[in-house]
This record gives sequence, structure tokens and C-alpha cells, in this order.
Amino acid sequence: MASNFIKTLQKHNKQIYVGILLTLTVLLLMDYFPGLEFMSSWVTPPVALFLGLAFALTCGQTHPNFNKKTSKYLLQYSVVGLGFGMNLHSALASGKEGMSFTIISVIGTLALGWFLGRKFFKLDKKTSYLIGSGTAICGGSAIAAVGPVMKANDSEMSVSLATIFILNAIALFIFPAIGHALDMTQQQFGTWAAIAIHDTSSVVGAGAAYGEEALGIATTIKLTRALWIIPMAFFTSFVFKSKGQKITIPWFIFFFLGAMVVNTYLLTDVPQIGLAINELARKTLTITMFFIGASLSMNVLKSVGLKPLLLGVLLWIIISVTSLTYIMW
Repeated sequence: MASNFIKTLQKHNKQIYVGILLTLTVLLLMDYFPGLEFMSSWVTPPVALFLGLAFALTCGQTHPNFNKKTSKYLLQYSVVGLGFGMNLHSALASGKEGMSFTIISVIGTLALGWFLGRKFFKLDKKTSYLIGSGTAICGGSAIAAVGPVMKANDSEMSVSLATIFILNAIALFIFPAIGHALDMTQQQFGTWAAIAIHDTSSVVGAGAAYGEEALGIATTIKLTRALWIIPMAFFTSFVFKSKGQKITIPWFIFFFLGAMVVNTYLLTDVPQIGLAINELARKTLTITMFFIGASLSMNVLKSVGLKPLLLGVLLWIIISVTSLTYIMW
């Protein structure tokens, strides 16, 4: 009976996909209609991600290339839009503590990931390095940047990306709950999320779920951390003796900083403009989480394997506990 129901869902997966996407969009737009704001209040990044995951795992993947490209660019536009709601001085001041911990955690995680992957889990050096890079800096973006530099093959890239993706999705759900359970302040949670959660999308999503200040701190620290992609790519080319490989620079980070500069110095007399752009960016971020969730598939889960997943989990636990201890005490 259950299998027949799932087969029916899979048969109509495109219609269901469009239906969920339209419903989320319409509900989010209700926030602009007086008296109907309550209809959009429950549509949060974790809810959108859950709907995307539930759809992918029951109905199968639909429009995988569209999901991948749209989530990538929509996330970047959303992050830049969030910058229009932030004050440059406040964001940099509040994130200063997290930035000081970045250097130690990035280098330490990379080294630990390499050591555990090679010596303990007996993984190949490229998979170990990719998982360590994704955990240390910014998840899939870091892996996508260094993979071509080290000439990783499709299998090594897929396993590493899938490992980080799974843990990234879990983080979006459990981190806000842990933060509330520990009664963390907005500053503490924003710093912790930026350091311990892999991908920018889930960092921003978790920060948004926790609070306004946590969102600003988490986004600023995470994007500063993401700039490490550039020196890491050069370091990777040296370690793996790769020459002439193109290095991807995350330009949207500089546009995010530019948005904060504009909001801080040019929109002081008309703050409603920055707030309107920021509010729209929050909504597009929520839709982005649905696209990310819908990108998962059973094939992705099966491709990971136990050892890469265990390496990712162990690294994640170590960096999460270490950073939490540093921040709380």
C-alpha cells in the first residue's frame, strides 16, 4: 500500500514540486498584506529545507540541474541582500571575536581532517583533503573550489559533497535547538554557527532562525571565513603540484561587504530601502533552502559510504565542541 502511494507521488513529482514551490512563495508574499502576516510566519528556512528533503526522498529528484544552479545563485543574491540590513561597524565589531578564532580553526581542521582520513579511516588523500576543506571553511563552496585544483575525479567530488551536504542539512535543524537549550546569547550563537556549520546557506538559515543579531554575526564571520578559499586554493595547487588550474574567487562576498557600506553610509536617511531589500532577501533565502533540500536523492545517500561519513561526523563533532567550549567559556 505504502509502495503504491510512493509510486503515485513519483509519477506526479513535477506537479508536486511546482505545487510546493508556489505554495511557499505565495505564503511568504502574504507578509506584504496587512492582516495576513501570520500566514508566512511558519515558513522558515528549516521548514523549507525539510519540505525539499521530504520531496526528494519520497518523490525523487526533479529538475536537478535547475535546483543546483538556482540554489547557488539565489543564495548569493540573498546574502548580498542581507547586507543592506546590516551596519558595517556593528557587524565587524560583533564578529571580531569569531574572526580571531578563524585562523586556528581553519588550519587545525584541515590538518586534523587529513590525519584522521589517511591514518585512521584509511581514505584516499584527495577525499580526506576535500572533506577537511569543506568542514574547515564553507562546505560545498570550498570543495567545489579546490576539487578542480587538485584534479579530483567525479567520485571523490561526489562523495565529499554528499557527506558535507548531509551534515549541513542536519545542522540547520539541531543547532538552533542546542543554542536555545544552552541559553546562548545572539552573539554566542552567531559566532558558533559560523564556525561549526559547514555551508553558508545553513549558517545564514540557522542564524535567521535564532534571531536578528545572530544572523548578522553569523553571516559576517562566515563570509570572512569563506575568503580563506583563495589562499587554500593556492596552497592546494602547491601540495598536489597542480599548475595552470583556475581558482574560483567568491566575488559575492565583496558585494555583500559593498551592500553593508551602502546601507551604512548612503541609506541612513532612507533606512526603509535597506530594510525592504533585506526583508526580500530573507524570503529568497527561504526559497533557496527548498531548492537545496530538493537536490538530495537516495543515490546521493548511497554514494557516500560509511568511512567518509564517519570522518565528516567526527570532524564536525570536534570543531563544534571545541568552538562551543571556546565561545561559552
